[in-house]
Amino acid sequence: MSESNRLERITPILQYYQIEPYFVEEYGSIQKVYSNKGTFALKKISPSTGTDFIRHVHYLYQKGYNRIVPIYPTMDGRYAVLHDNDLYYLMPWMANDFSENRQSQTTQLFRELARLHTLSAKEVTISKEERTEHYEKTIQQLDKHQEFLDGFIDVCEKKTYMSPFELLYCLYYNEISQALRFSKSKFEEWYEQTKDNEKARMVVVHGKLSHDHFLYDDRGYGFFINFENARYGSPIHDLLPYMSRALNTSPKRNDEVIDWVHHYYKYFPFKSDEKLLFYSYLAYPIPILQAAEKFYRKQRPKNELKFVRQLQHRYWQLKNTEYVVMRMSEIDAQQQAAAQQAKEGAQQQQS
Repeated sequence: MSESNRLERITPILQYYQIEPYFVEEYGSIQKVYSNKGTFALKKISPSTGTDFIRHVHYLYQKGYNRIVPIYPTMDGRYAVLHDNDLYYLMPWMANDFSENRQSQTTQLFRELARLHTLSAKEVTISKEERTEHYEKTIQQLDKHQEFLDGFIDVCEKKTYMSPFELLYCLYYNEISQALRFSKSKFEEWYEQTKDNEKARMVVVHGKLSHDHFLYDDRGYGFFINFENARYGSPIHDLLPYMSRALNTSPKRNDEVIDWVHHYYKYFPFKSDEKLLFYSYLAYPIPILQAAEKFYRKQRPKNELKFVRQLQHRYWQLKNTEYVVMRMSEIDAQQQAAAQQAKEGAQQQQS
């Protein structure tokens, strides 16, 4: 699209803000607008997304959380403009050219996420029936996955000659099953601990946590953008997708991932039941299960090499996740033992 066409398209939108654009640069769904009032970011979203996220952003501002790139109102007070079947909202342009190493950037991101969760946290009522229904549905799903794993290995082992994928699956079967059993055991522990609770802690979750959605100003302060998926939910809904992507690498000990989580805990410590649920969902080997099910259901001809590579990568992710979950569980056990020892020592001194 030519420069004149871009200007022509956004001028009617910016009129609502009394902004006269001089020049526009396109960055996907975001337009960088140079204007008579400075430089802005104009974001286009689908009307089906709605503007509920703006309510969450304002709520966070009211709670004192200001590490969000602000959304500007139009002259008549609206926070989004409908134009040609698309919604647009306006923000200041964040340069994001502050140079800092990736590790310290991630540490700041997790600190700010913890602050966001702390300021928006509230107790919500959940009936015992709702909790039990969620438990039963999840256990049923876990059992179905185990049935598939067992059934598929039976099919493979009955063959005189296995395909490369089937042979690799048989080699990985025990570790996939072990991860699934661990996930189920933690989920059962969570239910036993919470089945009589009628409250649960919810926070405003960002919904699309990533480095691309955490920008820096020229002073080095980080700010969240892209709150379109924001909603009230469990804090683990922000942590899990981010960690899943971070652990989707070649095999390695991802101690930095553990450091991120513990840095987050400094500002927003999880309760014991939240940790159980977190470990259950984190250990749930859904990526490798999906890879195996996809191969099983795929009609011939199958691209064996493609499927083998995918299974291999998912196995690496499984092992990376296993290390993180086991290490965090060990650290928790050590901390609990130290706390118990300190408690017993204090009781002995008193007696």
